[in-house]
Amino acid sequence: MSDSCQNTPLITKQIVHAGTKNVSFTIGTKVVFHFETRKCDDDGTLLDDSRRLGRPMELVLGKQFKLEAWESMVQMMALNEVAKFRVDKSLVGGYPFVSKTLREVGKPVKHRCCAALQNEGVGHKDLNELLTSPCDLEFTFELIKVESPEEYERESWQMNEQEKLQDVPVLREEGNTLYRKGEYEAAAKKYAQAIGHLEQLMLNEKPGDKEWLDLDEKKRPLLLNYAQCKFQQGDYYAVIEHCSAVLKTEKDNVKALFRRAKAHVRAWNPAEARVDFLRVLELDPSLSLVVHKELKLLEDLEHKKYEEDKQKFKGKMF
Repeated sequence: MSDSCQNTPLITKQIVHAGTKNVSFTIGTKVVFHFETRKCDDDGTLLDDSRRLGRPMELVLGKQFKLEAWESMVQMMALNEVAKFRVDKSLVGGYPFVSKTLREVGKPVKHRCCAALQNEGVGHKDLNELLTSPCDLEFTFELIKVESPEEYERESWQMNEQEKLQDVPVLREEGNTLYRKGEYEAAAKKYAQAIGHLEQLMLNEKPGDKEWLDLDEKKRPLLLNYAQCKFQQGDYYAVIEHCSAVLKTEKDNVKALFRRAKAHVRAWNPAEARVDFLRVLELDPSLSLVVHKELKLLEDLEHKKYEEDKQKFKGKMF
């Protein structure tokens, strides 16, 4: 990296491509931008690229995002501008935790206690190195959209933490009502919105801390409700994925095991289904009748498939 970055203010800016329009920023302004993050080392090591993550970043200004420097940086820009910012390490100490959450949105969450976090870090080698050896970071931003609070529909990013928490049970009940009516797609959207609220709140907490774990606990039943909607829609692999996410954190969750087992049957993973059903029996013998009914269904399906294969290959030699 260039020596010209030495002995400079905490944030320095270099315009790569000029913007097309100057914009004003206020509390509540929503900004949408692509970003690239590199370490200020000899190799300019790439850490993150929003295009590789598959989505741009959205921020609502003044809503206490974990990296205050990012709010300052976008407010130095014009619409459609591309700029590089070098940021002193003192302002980006929380970046590994923000990066971890952005990388893992929509993926199963691995639960670790505080002691494990201290020993193992955040679960990504490059971010662990950044935690143990902080350095200046270079961000390349492309500001692609700016909307005032009056120009966009109120959504999660516009809410403060208390409003998001209050909205979660409301969305859950709306989802439950839609599910009871058989409107599974609409119900799934409500559950997904509530999950999104909680994941955004988790951005502001350190993984493994009590506040983060409390939010994760609130998220698990919503994941199960979302999975049940997907089961009704016939998206069995989504059911397996989201139930597995719950089981990563709570390995003996009976609902997650039972719903995943049923999805395994429909996705034709008989061995995995049987393992989950038998585990349900161990954990909750009161479900014996319904589990044995499902196991009988699985046995009948296996027999049917055996007979079909037998007829298909009858008379054929290999």
